[in-house]
Amino acid sequence: MSAFILAAAAYPVDRLADWDAYAAKIARWVGDAADAGARIALFPEYAGMELTALDPASVDDLHGSIAALGALVERVDALHAELAVRHDIHICAGSLPVRENDGVFRNHARLFAPSGKMGTQRKIVMTRFEREEWNIGGGAPLTVFDTDLGRIGIAICYDVEFPLLVRAQVEAGAILILAPSATDSLHGYHRVRVGAQARALENQCYVAQAPVVGEAEWTPSLGTSHGAAGIYGPPDLGFPADGVVAMGAMDAPGWVFGEIDLAKVARVRAEGAVFNYRHW
Repeated sequence: MSAFILAAAAYPVDRLADWDAYAAKIARWVGDAADAGARIALFPEYAGMELTALDPASVDDLHGSIAALGALVERVDALHAELAVRHDIHICAGSLPVRENDGVFRNHARLFAPSGKMGTQRKIVMTRFEREEWNIGGGAPLTVFDTDLGRIGIAICYDVEFPLLVRAQVEAGAILILAPSATDSLHGYHRVRVGAQARALENQCYVAQAPVVGEAEWTPSLGTSHGAAGIYGPPDLGFPADGVVAMGAMDAPGWVFGEIDLAKVARVRAEGAVFNYRHW
């Protein structure tokens, strides 16, 4: 498929009453994206932290709330897998810290396909908050996902600020990089956004950013989050002059939709004013 619509979420983390409220919220968001014609729905980093509200005993305890999520991971994944099949859409679910066999929590983003397949990308590089307060470890391997829309990479938040990580995914064939993010300051948001736009420029590919937004002071894991969903390409032939394919309003919840046209990637790499991808 040469062109398709991607939906990037500016997603509010709500204090939900129970599992049914969470499932209904995710179903509503995915349904709205699919009804608008999206073939990919991108949720933010740590969007799954709203599930910590379901365990009142640990909601005020940073480490206890992270540990409590473990019992819900399978249900969360089953929900997203079912919605992907039902709506014929690819879903990059809100990431979650998952305890692995070595006892270390790592940040998992999962991509669900309409075929029923699911793949995981772990966050590679941890921020100071993740390292020093959450005790979340860096993961591996770096991977790409083959889909019927093309080959896709995921660079979770801070990871998209590191050129070599995304370059490895692009050299492995990725033409679209998904960058789910969670930032508690405008400085953090702009670091991720600048990183996303730089990766689109230097690799002549698409990069989509989806942030958590709004107040969640009830959970010590997020607090207040800032950002705007955006979809970026190289500022060159066939793309907008500033490289911004689609852009949402700052801190405004909702979907941002943009067209991903793989033929444009091929053309700009072959005929553009510059050949960043080739001249790396």
